[in-house]
Amino acid sequence: MADPLAQIVGLLQPGAPFSKSVTGSGPWRVRRTQSPNPYYVAVLEGSLRYRDHQNGEVIVNAGDFILIPSAQDFMMWSEAPSKDTDMVVNPVILPGGVYRVGSVDGPVDMRALVGYCIFQSEDATLLSSLLPKLVVVRGEHRLAMLMQLLGEEVRESKPAREVVLQHLLEVLLIEALRTTSEPGSSPGLLRGLSDERLAVAIRSIHARPDHGWTVAELARASAMSRSGFHERFSSAVGMAPMEYLTAWRLALAKDLLRKREASVGEIARRVGYRSASAFSVAFTRDVGVSPARYAHEAAAALPGTGAEEFEGAIA
Repeated sequence: MADPLAQIVGLLQPGAPFSKSVTGSGPWRVRRTQSPNPYYVAVLEGSLRYRDHQNGEVIVNAGDFILIPSAQDFMMWSEAPSKDTDMVVNPVILPGGVYRVGSVDGPVDMRALVGYCIFQSEDATLLSSLLPKLVVVRGEHRLAMLMQLLGEEVRESKPAREVVLQHLLEVLLIEALRTTSEPGSSPGLLRGLSDERLAVAIRSIHARPDHGWTVAELARASAMSRSGFHERFSSAVGMAPMEYLTAWRLALAKDLLRKREASVGEIARRVGYRSASAFSVAFTRDVGVSPARYAHEAAAALPGTGAEEFEGAIA
């Protein structure tokens, strides 16, 4: 059976090239009103508090990792009691490029690695919408080992340090997505997969995108009534079953078109359309250009991450 999360992570093409080491001392607060990319925090020592309008307050301790796929208006602050007057606008940059929040001269009581992730896929907005609004991972042995390696790289100035950090962060990101312990916090793929009945339907869609799935057939596979399945799927995943099926088919089609390894007719068959013309009509309606045009433009496009240079740390 297909692994939906692995497939989506693969299409997202995740990376974490922009990171900064941040230390905290005493009371401090930091607020972000908008971030252009998914935002992550890996706490290496001490703890901090996180809050946004959707998820409430979360305590993040040493060894914990949080990922905010859609980072909009959130705040982090020290474990020590803080006030609005402790808000950090411009962190102090210490020797070695470490960013300090709170007291410049006080003892360090928090150390973290923070930064932006990038999803290089052109379907990043669609695919990341299938992830929870906040991913929190705690107490995972594999994650703890990665965090330990990250901490060592941050503290030591070894050759190729930035390259090692980038690859460790990429692995950490993928590990966090597949081992998150709180899949039910908000609608998304992880919440759907955590439901044993819905997981059958989701895995079936991913295993056979070329099949002519109907809501009734997916409901039978999940041992549920048609109406009950539709309501439960929509609530858990955040979109209706047929909407999810169409979105996944189009994401696969775009990936195949970019690779230019098959004809439009063959791609149409692989993603569940009976003819190239039916596929072309559906693709053009949703994407805005024909499959052939999309493949041509993708081939002509210059490679790049599409991400702007990361500036600052958590300010």
